[in-house]
Amino acid sequence: MKDKYCKAALEMGADHAVPFTIDQIAFDSRTILKCMFGCSDWGYGLTCPSRKGSLMPWEYEKVLKKYQWGIIIHSGDKKVSQEVSYAIERMAFLDGYYFAFSLSDCACCAKCAGFSGGRCANPGKARPAFHSVGIDVFKTVRQFGLPIDTLKHEEDPQNWYSAVFIE
Repeated sequence: MKDKYCKAALEMGADHAVPFTIDQIAFDSRTILKCMFGCSDWGYGLTCPSRKGSLMPWEYEKVLKKYQWGIIIHSGDKKVSQEVSYAIERMAFLDGYYFAFSLSDCACCAKCAGFSGGRCANPGKARPAFHSVGIDVFKTVRQFGLPIDTLKHEEDPQNWYSAVFIE
C-alpha cells in the first residue's frame, strides 16, 4: 500500500513522496513557539493551534503516535502539497484505513475566513499544518534526504511538506 500511495502522490504532482514509520517522526513541542511568536496566522488561522479547542503539540503527539506509518509529501507549491495529501487521505480512507489523516498547511482559500472572524469555508478539507502539531519537519524530512533549508530571502523557493498518517 505504501508504494501505491507514494506513486499516486507523484502522479498528482508531488515532487517527492516517501513512506515513514511513526518512529521516524521527530516530535518536538517547541514548534508551538514558532507558531506563537513568528506566524501571522496566530490567533486567526482556523487550522492553527491558537484556535479555540485545538489540541496542543504534546496532545497531538499522543494521538499521532497511535499510527504506525504514513507518507510524507513534498512540493514546491503549497496548494499542490495540500491537495495531494488530502487526496491520499481520501484514497487511504476508501481503502479501509478509516483513521487516515492528512496534515498540511491550509491553502484552500485565498484568504482564511478566520482573519475576519468567520467560519471555515472548507472544513472538510482544512487540516492543521505538519509543523503546527508539534513535529520538527526539518529533522523529520532530512532523514529522507528531502530538501529543506531556512529561507534567507523572501524570494527563495519554499519547500512545502504534508504528511498523511495512515495506519
